[in-house]
Amino acid sequence: MAGETKNGTRVTAGVTFAARLAFERISHEFSPSAVTLRDVSLSAEPGEVLCLLGPSGSGKTTLLRIAAGIEPQTRGRVLLNDREIAGPSVFLPPEQRSIGLVFQDFALFPHLTILDNVRFGLTALSREEARKEAIISLGRVGLESYANAYPHVLSGGEQQRVALARAIAPRPAVLLMDEPFSGLDSRLKDSVRAETLAILRQSRATAIVVTHDAEEAMRMGDRIALLKDGGLVQVGTAEELYQRPADLFAAGFFSELNIFDSRAFEGAVDTPVGRFAAPHLAEGAKASVALRLSAFDVSDKDGEVPARVVSRHYLGVVELLELAVPGADKPVRARVRCGALSGTDRDIWLTVRKSDVLVFERTGESA
Repeated sequence: MAGETKNGTRVTAGVTFAARLAFERISHEFSPSAVTLRDVSLSAEPGEVLCLLGPSGSGKTTLLRIAAGIEPQTRGRVLLNDREIAGPSVFLPPEQRSIGLVFQDFALFPHLTILDNVRFGLTALSREEARKEAIISLGRVGLESYANAYPHVLSGGEQQRVALARAIAPRPAVLLMDEPFSGLDSRLKDSVRAETLAILRQSRATAIVVTHDAEEAMRMGDRIALLKDGGLVQVGTAEELYQRPADLFAAGFFSELNIFDSRAFEGAVDTPVGRFAAPHLAEGAKASVALRLSAFDVSDKDGEVPARVVSRHYLGVVELLELAVPGADKPVRARVRCGALSGTDRDIWLTVRKSDVLVFERTGESA
């Protein structure tokens, strides 16, 4: 049978179908003064890993709960393969949606074996059929040898894989994951995340993953949907959101920034670290000029802008510098390759990489 294991290797049983999950103008509020989602339209395409990214309170988990059927929306529709599953006239309960959910805390039953935890949701099958599907699912995450063990004997990473096995055992059309790696320490996180992504690719399920970590979203997502205060800021690939952020908030979510206030003049903006093109701004428009910490090359001999080293912190591959720059009212931060400066350099020169400079019309928002 597809999905059985041999010699301890993982299996690659796929889901029956990968579905398109669409949110149409979703709004959610607990009261007129407590709005959690504002007119969000978004879709996860068949077989795609879509990451919902944003700070706490941006509406990510609420959108996930609406998709799962745990929380009803105030307005709008949810469609699975163009079939309405939640809307003004329809509300399918969670068990009828073919949508799996992996909780943030794994939610394993401590009194059940690993096998019984995975088998728990397979109520439509006979006991023997459910056992076979659970074994297949455990094989897909490499834990079939723990079938008769209990959750307390497993590491955090292994418990996360059991939760994933339980979610994919019914072969859902869509899999929802709510910050699934937040409970893991940094040493485990990278490996478990990579394993999870491999399993998602093998199972071919459409997946929506909630995270507040931009790097995690960039590593996992085919596309990223960035939310803020219940609204959708930008949707696109990791490269699109990093290279062409929609606004200062989006730019600041993907990299640390130095921000200077300026005004557009003759198609450019002036800052203490240089003059940069701004052809998209009207003459005299207020501007926020954002430079990533990676924007600076440093030298003790020559460059474009003089600077003095205020502090430096060794971080292994790179050093984090704080620099006093003439005309800047606060230190400029730079992240440079270790060895770019000697240990005694104080007065240095900066050269700015234009590709790491972003210019936005100033609207009062912060990064």
